Amino acid sequence: MTEQLNVEREDGALRGRYVIRLEDGLEAEMTYGRRENGIIVVDHTFVPPSHRGRGIAEQLMTAAIADAREQGFRIVPICSYVAAQFRRHPEWADLRA
Repeated sequence: MTEQLNVEREDGALRGRYVIRLEDGLEAEMTYGRRENGIIVVDHTFVPPSHRGRGIAEQLMTAAIADAREQGFRIVPICSYVAAQFRRHPEWADLRA
């Protein structure tokens, strides 16, 4: 079973990120840029090597999908991880820009 971690969203005027602050002081993140018309461009996902294999990137992605559904934005997946997740989850197709 995957440990549920706290995902925070940090929004700036042009850029933002989803972040998980890990117990050893490191951070996992998924970064994005904003576009007009309710679109974000996810360009990078990073999980420190010592924390990989724990489902952390998946939790970042799940938070972004939940926000997109709730807030009505769509996602351009530039990041290869995010693009792969969209391929694995056809039920998210309506959120892909």
